[in-house]
Amino acid sequence: MMPAEHSMTASRRNFIGAVSGLAAFGVISAPSFTAWSAVPPLSGAVRGGVVRTPDGTEIFYRDWGNGPVVLLSHGWPLSSEAWQDQLFFLASRGFRVIAHDRRGHGRSAQPWLGNDMNTYAEDLAALMETLDLRDVTLVGHSTGGGEVACYIARHGTARLKKAVLVSAIPPLRLRTAANPDGAPLAASDEVRRAVLADRSQFYRDLSIPFFGANRPHARVSQGTRDDFWMDCMSAGLKGVYDCIKAQTETDFTLDLRLFNIPTMIIHGDDDQLVPIGNSARLQKELIAGSTLLVYAGAPHGLVVTHRERFNSDLLAFIASR
Repeated sequence: MMPAEHSMTASRRNFIGAVSGLAAFGVISAPSFTAWSAVPPLSGAVRGGVVRTPDGTEIFYRDWGNGPVVLLSHGWPLSSEAWQDQLFFLASRGFRVIAHDRRGHGRSAQPWLGNDMNTYAEDLAALMETLDLRDVTLVGHSTGGGEVACYIARHGTARLKKAVLVSAIPPLRLRTAANPDGAPLAASDEVRRAVLADRSQFYRDLSIPFFGANRPHARVSQGTRDDFWMDCMSAGLKGVYDCIKAQTETDFTLDLRLFNIPTMIIHGDDDQLVPIGNSARLQKELIAGSTLLVYAGAPHGLVVTHRERFNSDLLAFIASR
């Protein structure tokens, strides 16, 4: 139910243009073009590849630029494609930016087993250890926020400098006696049913609340929604199906209490997929010293719909001492 946002690569934009005549590059206004044309040349190399986890699963990653490290974890059921804007933006400003595809998603392997939060966290650890990443700002959107929390609980913060949770799912999405504001299990069952019945149509429908396209003030192009759908379709059905349980039924409450690094929380107060009251506001209470930024009227996919503000806030946080 909760993915991460998305922007197009050049080849994908060409594809959309060929089939629908759309010139889509996310949500763009004239000021956006001006700002992007003024950025400095991309510093350092554009790298990437795969790392092999202890169980033999190959995890694909992108590795752009040079400088302090920022590691981006995407939402369900997307991939590192969702972070294209931030990869470019931060790498253009003197950072080394890495984004991986979660197992079962994007270009990573699609194993039958291991589609759970603990294994996702171990895959993230394998990536960090293989690349020997240190002083990392770890950023998680939606389900990626759960991956960040689980990683910290299992591996601590020795390799980390800061953390950012964006539209993130912790502490717990499922309705329980201790979490009465959570979503009922029946809601997850319905998502599983819809994914199995017609995942393609489900993803098209999901793009509406994801970007807030059903709101009067919405400014999201059809191209952005098409790109979201294409990224969702790159994920394997087994990984997508299993991750529904992982993201809705995993309790991260104790994990959040273990954060001992500067943490910024960003959430839209019109998030229809991960309501702010049962997520970001609780994260603020559980993570000592954390900072909460609330984007008025922003949807779950605020990384796209509020891209300029998000990029600016993210840059200011990771560049601060």
